[in-house]
Amino acid sequence: MSAPVTVLGLGNMGTALAKAFLGAGHPTTVWNRTPGKAAELVAGGAVEATDLDAALTADGLIVVCLLDYEPMADLLGRTPAGATVVTLTTGSAQAARDAAELAGRRGVHYLDGAIMAVPAQIGGPQTLIFYGGPEASYQEHQQTLAAIAGGGVYLGPDTGLPAVYDIALIGFMWITVLGLQHGLALAATEKVRGEELLPYASAWLEQVITPLVPELAAQADSGEYPDGGSALDMQLHGMHLWAQVSRSQGVDPVLPDYLVRLTEQMIEQGHGPGGFGSLIEALRQR
Repeated sequence: MSAPVTVLGLGNMGTALAKAFLGAGHPTTVWNRTPGKAAELVAGGAVEATDLDAALTADGLIVVCLLDYEPMADLLGRTPAGATVVTLTTGSAQAARDAAELAGRRGVHYLDGAIMAVPAQIGGPQTLIFYGGPEASYQEHQQTLAAIAGGGVYLGPDTGLPAVYDIALIGFMWITVLGLQHGLALAATEKVRGEELLPYASAWLEQVITPLVPELAAQADSGEYPDGGSALDMQLHGMHLWAQVSRSQGVDPVLPDYLVRLTEQMIEQGHGPGGFGSLIEALRQR
């Protein structure tokens, strides 16, 4: 029989987690602070706990998916010693480490995780969740956790690392998406539709941007920034043009203005002959 699981928090993500556990055959107990969200899950075979204490004392792994870490002190303070808690709540590395420290004082085994997916992707074979915490606890429950993410990755004993990976990657996503939206806004000022630009944006991402990722990561680690055939001081002209066209077309120039400022700062510090990777030094100076 599959291992039992308790899911605390039934927002969109928590509900998706519970459905995935149920779908994989895990007896699943659910609880939500605000009542009325468990009906569909109960109809699918879940058991709704009468209150938080009942949920925390149900058998099996306890999976927490809340808005933030604020309730964790109370929750962990009521969790029985010897239980294992996996927190899949978005927060800072320090919040995760604080929760782990509190859990340790209570004799609770604690893992922290970061979900790199939307609710519709939960349960998929490639879905990625990062985990941190005691290796023995992760190994004990790895098979159960595979029900919600086939691409789960254990980062090591530091419970804060999943949050570090999360914020780094989600920031990358937001900036990339915002850059695309800026481009779409500019194109629209000349009556170019998004669907017309789409195939070239997709090819640009695959052929130009994706190959840059390992190069920039290596440069960030080494502190060496070769020009790659396009020196930073030469690229500045195109950046100024981006800002100028944005203004003239009535598109918010905050993105190109910021890039110009960082680039000029690095050129002043002698990085003009180098490559785009040197901009990380300007970001590190913040």
